[in-house]
Amino acid sequence: MHPDSTNSFPAERIFNLHSDQFEPAALDLFRFQYANNSLYQRYCRAIRKSPGEINGLADIPFLPISFFKTNEVISTNFTPALVFESSGTTGSVNSKHFVKNASLYEESFLRGFRLVYGEITDYCILGLLPSYLERQHSSLVYMTERLIRESGNPDSGFYLYDFEKLQETILRNESTSQKTILLGVTYALLDFAEKYPMQLSHTIVMETGGMKGRGPELTRPEVHERCKQRFGINEVHSEYGMTELLSQAYAPGNGIFSCPPWMKVIARAEDDPFDLQVPGSFSKEKLTGAVNIIDLANIYSCAFIATDDAATFYNDGRYEILGRLDNSDLRGCSLLIV
Repeated sequence: MHPDSTNSFPAERIFNLHSDQFEPAALDLFRFQYANNSLYQRYCRAIRKSPGEINGLADIPFLPISFFKTNEVISTNFTPALVFESSGTTGSVNSKHFVKNASLYEESFLRGFRLVYGEITDYCILGLLPSYLERQHSSLVYMTERLIRESGNPDSGFYLYDFEKLQETILRNESTSQKTILLGVTYALLDFAEKYPMQLSHTIVMETGGMKGRGPELTRPEVHERCKQRFGINEVHSEYGMTELLSQAYAPGNGIFSCPPWMKVIARAEDDPFDLQVPGSFSKEKLTGAVNIIDLANIYSCAFIATDDAATFYNDGRYEILGRLDNSDLRGCSLLIV
């Protein structure tokens, strides 16, 4: 049966992709979402794009991310198992992502983590996400909470403002060579690094972005340099995700992100939303533009999103986030400007 004539799309096809299968899967998912997402279909018609014209990744219409603030972006009709909400800033309208199956999100972030870092049970997971823990419906908190449980380590957990206990846990892990990931929002990591400097050898420090208006905005290199100096480490890792996505990208130490096999970034010209270039087809090694994302895990929302982020794109599919585009709303997970 053709995928656009049903009300479901096989998740196993998404997570077992070979590289040459991405484009066919994306085109089939486009047709499925065009048929089952009335908002997306209306958008495609408004920009005069019909399924018959879509033959490659650069032909696919990308829904502006702002639609998640004003509409229910859903494919098929369902009662959501989860509703994630962006943090935003005071007075802003937050995005909402209605998730049909919790298992779909969990499959995506667990697989994505293992592809980069190996088995979760090898790690002690320490979450330093105070502003996110203080509100409901955070996809980042949901992911971190599941990673904490999956690790099985008794010291894994969230550390709200108890920096002293966090330091004790890290030093104990260092003394036993226990591999540890300290996952933190930027401003909290900087606060902790300033108050509790230490020499780390077995701990990965991973920032998720987000100054949340706390102090002057810093570039990602500046944030990394401060953490490297205070923690005596050579690299700081980064996680790139957002409320509207069910997948994450990781930069293991250099600020340059790689996507899991079911996710891809496409370069969009900042002055023309329909001028798209797919990595691998650039005429030069890299270029700068706005970020369009295909996240095939977004089966039941929209997998094709035009974000408000700017990036340097490399022809091999990696990318480096440069910050927010001009005139875009500030958001909690991505406030770094370069």
